[in-house]
Amino acid sequence: MQYSWKGFVITSFSVLLFGLNAFGQTCPSPVLTSPLNGAVNVPVDADISWNQVPNVPGYIISLGTTPGGTDILDQNFVGSATTYNPPVGLPENTTIYVTITLFDFQNGNIEIPCESESFTTASITEAPACAQLNIPTNGQTDVNPATNLRWGYVLGAIGYRLTIGTSPGGGEILPSTVLGNVLSYDPPAEFPPNTVIYVRLTAYNLIGDATSCTDFSFTTSELAALPGCTSLISPLDGATNVPVTPILEWTPVPGATGYRITVGNSPFTAEVLDNVAFPPVTQTGILELEANRTFFITIVPFNDAGEAIGCQQESFTTLQGCGPFFDPMTGDLITLNPVIDIPDTISTCASEFPLVYISPDVADGFRWFRIDVNGNEALISDTQTVSFPGPGSYRYEAYTLIPQSGNLECPTSRIITVVSSEIPEITSVNITEQANGIRIVVNAAGSGDYEYAIDNSNGPYQDSNVFTNIAYGTHTLYVRDKNGCGIAEEQIVQDLTLEGFPKFFSPNGDGINDYWQYIPPEFAGDITLVSIEIFNRYGQFLVRIDPSSRGWDGTINGMDLPASDYWYRARSSTDREMTGHFALKR
Repeated sequence: MQYSWKGFVITSFSVLLFGLNAFGQTCPSPVLTSPLNGAVNVPVDADISWNQVPNVPGYIISLGTTPGGTDILDQNFVGSATTYNPPVGLPENTTIYVTITLFDFQNGNIEIPCESESFTTASITEAPACAQLNIPTNGQTDVNPATNLRWGYVLGAIGYRLTIGTSPGGGEILPSTVLGNVLSYDPPAEFPPNTVIYVRLTAYNLIGDATSCTDFSFTTSELAALPGCTSLISPLDGATNVPVTPILEWTPVPGATGYRITVGNSPFTAEVLDNVAFPPVTQTGILELEANRTFFITIVPFNDAGEAIGCQQESFTTLQGCGPFFDPMTGDLITLNPVIDIPDTISTCASEFPLVYISPDVADGFRWFRIDVNGNEALISDTQTVSFPGPGSYRYEAYTLIPQSGNLECPTSRIITVVSSEIPEITSVNITEQANGIRIVVNAAGSGDYEYAIDNSNGPYQDSNVFTNIAYGTHTLYVRDKNGCGIAEEQIVQDLTLEGFPKFFSPNGDGINDYWQYIPPEFAGDITLVSIEIFNRYGQFLVRIDPSSRGWDGTINGMDLPASDYWYRARSSTDREMTGHFALKR
């Protein structure tokens, strides 16, 4: 449902998304799409996916062996992603409970945990493969002595055993040590400089150890000092109402030869900058960030010795934009774009172009664009008033100005059609008889939008051009342009036709068709005949009969007239005349 508030659009949620559990609202739970809820024999390295919940900016996933449990994974934020890959796999032959928490980090870190779903992993039936050292790579030289070790996950492994030495298979630096199910090792001290370091990495599970695995090695460089970390000067960590085109400035770090910057919409993404290296400067500009969003930034100084270690992530929030914004106090979604009521179609008379039109909407600014046959737009007005040069397609835009960082525009637009009308032209009138009168169809030509009336120019008017059950007689038909371009009219006269006058009669005394007389049909309406005259085929007058009598018996002065064709002329009470012929049969 939508309603307006101070010129803005507000959409009311049927189920409130954030921060309303205390009020008894149900969580619009995401549903597992892979693996499905209740699935079995799921691979231990399976990705976990769920459907996207509308208007939710972020998700937190927890994994456990009980509903709502976190013993496998404790509240891991994944941003707006709807897929999570457990970096060290999942335990085998175990029912895994997945709990997704809706997380609005844009509006005060509001969290709503949803109902858990579960699946069961498959059993592991063989020992794992060999692990691969990723950082440093095997054979790498000039490795910073302060480096850490990183390796990739091995399917089915439940842990890793690590040995580090200065000779093949040696354990001078670290004797064989069980590390558990981790994918990194941070030495408590730096490696010796200018030394070949040997690493033995063995994955294992309950079946056994990986076999036939080879050692890795790398060579360290001269001992050099790593740079320290920096921090934001502008905008400050946690700042709000930051312009959407900010200048990032940070504290210079002695000894740094550059900085790697990552900026994302969540703590774990990099939509804006992805570890981009900058020279030894202390500021840079960013163009067109999204309004009303929190951005997460990490700046890591580096030099020839390597990158600074342990640098902290910072964040800031851009100025309020057009929305929609979730209001946790009301449960409404607020949009700052104006509500527009301009019609989809604007009609006028062809003679009134160029047409001056004033927008009925309330907004801070307006724009009107004409759209050509190729879909190209041309601005024709930037005020509330426009002059349409002719019929065609136009795009109308009304916008609200948000007085932050140079008056941000929040527009609402609509494609409208301007049509040309003209006075109608009645091209034909079709009349057919019905049981209770006549049926009239009025056909009109012209480029307008027309409506129809009968016998009164003031109406009532109807959209249909068909009139039914109309009495016989004289009528005036009206066709009016709905846009006021004019009225066309035409008069019709429709008296009785030959219906009601017999085609023949046989005055032979058998009691059947012995008399010829007009028989009024049911649809005669208010028309009444006052006289009927009969003539022979040569036009000689024979007899006049009263329409209320039995009719003519085929004689003149008691003499039978011969079988032949005869003509009649009937006159109505409205002085209308009807003629026709009939046959006398002997």
